[in-house]
Amino acid sequence: MLMWSATMSCKSTKVAPSVDFDHSCSDSVEYLTLNFGPFETVHRWRRLPPCDEFVGARRSKHTVVAYRDAIYVFGGDNGKNMLNDLLRFDVKDCSWCRAFTTGTPPAPRYHHSAVVYGSSMFVFGGYTGDIYSNSNLKNKNDLFEYKFATGQWTEWKVEGSLPVARSAHGATVYDDKLWIFAGYDGNARLNDMWTISLQDREHACWEEIEQSGEIPPSCCNFPVAVCRDKMFVFSGQSGAKITNNLFQFEFKGHMWTRIPTEHLLRGSPPPPQRRYGHTMVAFDRHLYVFGGAADNTLPNELHCYDVDSQSWEVIHPSLDSEMPSGRLFHAAAVIHDAMYIFGGTVDNNVRSGEMYRFQFSCYPKCTLHEDYGKLWENRQFCDVEFILGEREERVLGHIAIVTARCQWLRRKILQARDRQRQKSKQESSEESDEGATGGTRDVPPVKPAGTNMLEVSIREAEAQPFQVLMQFLYTDKIQYPRRGHVQDVLLIMDVYKLALSFQLSRLEQLCVQYIEASVDLHNVLSVCENANKLQLDQLKEHCLNFVVKESHFNQVIMTKEFEHLSTPLIVEIVRRKQQPPLRLYSDQPVDIGTSLVQDMKAYLEGGGLDFCDIILLLDGHPRPAHKAILAARSSYFEAMFRSFMPVDGQVNISIGEMVPSKQAFESMLRYIYYGDVNMPPEDSLYLFSAPYYYGFSNNRLQAYCKQNLEMNVTVENVLQILEAADKTQALDMKKHCLHIIVHQFIKVSKLPNLRSLSQLLLLDIIESLATHISDKQCAEMGPDI
Repeated sequence: MLMWSATMSCKSTKVAPSVDFDHSCSDSVEYLTLNFGPFETVHRWRRLPPCDEFVGARRSKHTVVAYRDAIYVFGGDNGKNMLNDLLRFDVKDCSWCRAFTTGTPPAPRYHHSAVVYGSSMFVFGGYTGDIYSNSNLKNKNDLFEYKFATGQWTEWKVEGSLPVARSAHGATVYDDKLWIFAGYDGNARLNDMWTISLQDREHACWEEIEQSGEIPPSCCNFPVAVCRDKMFVFSGQSGAKITNNLFQFEFKGHMWTRIPTEHLLRGSPPPPQRRYGHTMVAFDRHLYVFGGAADNTLPNELHCYDVDSQSWEVIHPSLDSEMPSGRLFHAAAVIHDAMYIFGGTVDNNVRSGEMYRFQFSCYPKCTLHEDYGKLWENRQFCDVEFILGEREERVLGHIAIVTARCQWLRRKILQARDRQRQKSKQESSEESDEGATGGTRDVPPVKPAGTNMLEVSIREAEAQPFQVLMQFLYTDKIQYPRRGHVQDVLLIMDVYKLALSFQLSRLEQLCVQYIEASVDLHNVLSVCENANKLQLDQLKEHCLNFVVKESHFNQVIMTKEFEHLSTPLIVEIVRRKQQPPLRLYSDQPVDIGTSLVQDMKAYLEGGGLDFCDIILLLDGHPRPAHKAILAARSSYFEAMFRSFMPVDGQVNISIGEMVPSKQAFESMLRYIYYGDVNMPPEDSLYLFSAPYYYGFSNNRLQAYCKQNLEMNVTVENVLQILEAADKTQALDMKKHCLHIIVHQFIKVSKLPNLRSLSQLLLLDIIESLATHISDKQCAEMGPDI
């Protein structure tokens, strides 16, 4: 593993790859130091030693918790009996043992919960009894504490109200309290919530929480996880109501929210299937869902939910992964930057004793959408003003972003620019004519540099929906309509009308999904009437089908809104109810348009050449670029363009005192324009310090540079990396490259670019060979060189 530390000429501390840093210091990096050590491939599954039968039985419906560098497994069942043994797995030496215990442990049980608070594990509830003879089976509501330091089991005797006895519930720790949610009481599924303070056993008491908002349905066999001060619940057994919804709970306001999926466009990764008996853990800003029973299957994909972007993806494991098979009623915990999964029920109702480790990736998030969103919010460096509707309301924007995202607006801007140029030519010509005849005229004041705003008139757009459309162009997102706010839905319909006019397929799909998901019994007639007025046939069709649905029809026609509906719409509804039209299904793929990333990539690759307004000079070679994009992504460029913009519109490019290679510079531009982090390893050396110098929002680029070097120094590219290391003064990397060259010299000597190395680098290679190779080895190697 290559561990980087950067010594700056201003005071700065070492920065971990996953930690945001202060980029107020833009001085150059003086040198880079690398330390070599073990490295674990990201997204790699590894099968660890299973639990031997003489230590503990294979099991499912158990719990696991993580404490320091160990996993603790408690309870469950082995297919014949319930268990109450406590096993310990040391993650450093990968060894199993029985944990030391004293005192009276909880009775054998399964479907209980276990959490860690301080230096103790707390076990609550579960199902006890003899499953072999089917006797004494009952749910529990007892609470036990296990102290890791002493091995002591203690039962907490709590006075006052108690939660109903339950199993298959969810449990977590937050704010020094144990929180219990839902489960099964032996007769029915629950969705109540209870909490108890874990700070003082003597004065502890249970308190039922009054929940509000979109409370999940009663459910059991689901996981919970805490991320960003919120508790998340995904799927589970809810009878006929089982869904694949993700809910979040605000601890401070006791408010539940169903996280919408309507913003996930068709073609983008959907949420996992509905399931039960799965696990979910939190790491960084992500939730990871694995396993469970999904409609009679046992899937083994690992699903990841990004809390910030509210998007799902399936994690593709590394090529050398040892994948666990699908399973349910297993258990999972996180230690450092890895997830550990133990046990569960696999095919044919077989219990497992396997332990698997999954290596998370710790990359800082991509801030591309946020950076462009801030550019839109701040309105800095705007160079176009849209004049909208009959009232001629004005909205500012940036030519670079708008022309990259929308071809319709691009044509409007080009037409306006041509008119502006013709007008300027005409005015110059008139001034020349008057000068030649000696006439005088009033000369308008010259606008300062940077204030020459292009005006574009769009009569068919009103300001409010146009601003929503502009927000989409900058961020690929629009705000989801608030529940119960009809005006929000009607606004999105106006945006949809604009999206159709401006030929923005992605925004069209987004609006349709939002509107259809927001239609309910209270707003359906308003939405239907507005769709009819705006001639939005697809939405009107959706509303009519919603109204005539058996469970909706009587409720809708009894409303006051129905009494005031236009006669033609009433006729359509009645006829539709009497004789529903045949539904036509199309197998044509839906055009979901292009994303922000795709559009900005095309813009950098030539699509934006007509709109460049700055020249970047790399070692004297010009590279046209766009001020607004550079300023949005880099605080260095933002400060330059705001305070001391070069008069000639040209900027020399360097990283401190070092000028990057042309290839590395193009890699940096790809990162700036559309967040791309794929690059040859030699570019990573040049760009490692770029986040500091250019003031990117976080050190995502640096983290990828580091990983790129860790994984990709090979015989084939070692000479290019040697050159980059020499130029960037990464001395330990240079030493590492020379080490590879010496030990693989027969292969390296046949590489064509060996001849193009500088004389000094060739001398360095000869010196390393002389130091490390004996006379005898030289003689043996001679014929091959």
